[in-house]
Amino acid sequence: MNLESYRPSADLASFVKCFWTLEGQAGINTPMQRVLPDGCIELFFILGDDVRRFVSENEYIIQPRAMVLGQITEPLYIQPTGKVSCFAVRFYPYGFANFVETSIVNLANTETPIAMLFGEEQAECISKQIINASHTEERIALIEAFLLKRINDSAVRERIVESTIEALLLANGSTAINSMMKNDLSKRRKLERSFARHIGISPKQLGKVIRLQAVLKILLSRESADLLQVAYDHDYYDQAHFINDFKELTGTSPGRFLSDDTLSLSTLLYSAG
Repeated sequence: MNLESYRPSADLASFVKCFWTLEGQAGINTPMQRVLPDGCIELFFILGDDVRRFVSENEYIIQPRAMVLGQITEPLYIQPTGKVSCFAVRFYPYGFANFVETSIVNLANTETPIAMLFGEEQAECISKQIINASHTEERIALIEAFLLKRINDSAVRERIVESTIEALLLANGSTAINSMMKNDLSKRRKLERSFARHIGISPKQLGKVIRLQAVLKILLSRESADLLQVAYDHDYYDQAHFINDFKELTGTSPGRFLSDDTLSLSTLLYSAG
C-alpha cells in the first residue's frame, strides 16, 4: 500500500489536519483490517473497488463510496475487495462541526453517506468532481473550494471545547476531566453537551483515544519494550487499566499489537498527518 499525505491551505488549516490518499491492490486472501480510533473525523471518497465493513464475524456491509466516518470508540473491521484507491480529508476533532448543521454525535461509530450531510445535489456534484479529477492536487483544490463555501458561521467552536482539547493533547490524554472542571458538575455537564455537539464523543472518551495515540507512538517507534513502564509513563492506574483500555480501543493486547497482521493498514494510516 502506498500512502501520501498533504497539508491544507492556510484558510482551512484550523479545521483540516491533512488530506491523504491510499493506493494499492488487495488479494483474495487479504485479511480484514482494523481501523483504530484516532480522535479525528474523516471525509472519504472511495475511488477503487468496494470496501466491506464487518458488522459481525461473518456479516458485512459495503461502505458508501462518499462518506464521513465519525468519531469511533472501538475498532472497525474492514476489507478491500480489490483495487484500493481513496482520497480522504482528516479533520481535527473540532473541525468538521464547522461544515454541517447536524450534531456530530449523530455521526459517531458509523459511516454516513455525504448526501445525508450536504444534500443530494451537492453530494453528487462534489463526488463526480473528485472521481473525474486527474490527480490529487486537483482533488485537493476541489474539496477545499467545496469546504470553504460550507463554513458554518453558526457552528463556531466554543472556547471551552478548544481549551479542553488543548489540555488533553498537552497531557497526552491523561488529564482528569473532573480536575479540569474543579469538580463543578454544571460545568462538566455543559462541557459534555458541547463535546457531543462539536466533537461527537465525551471529553473522557477523547482523552482515552489521545492517550492511546501517545502509547501507539511509543510502540510503533519501538522506543520501549517495557509495557509496564509505558503504562506508568502515561498515567494508567496499573497494568490492568492499561491493558483493558488498550484492548477496548484496538481489539488486541499491547503485547500482540506489533505482530497483528490485521493492524497493518491502521499502522499505515496512523502515520498520515
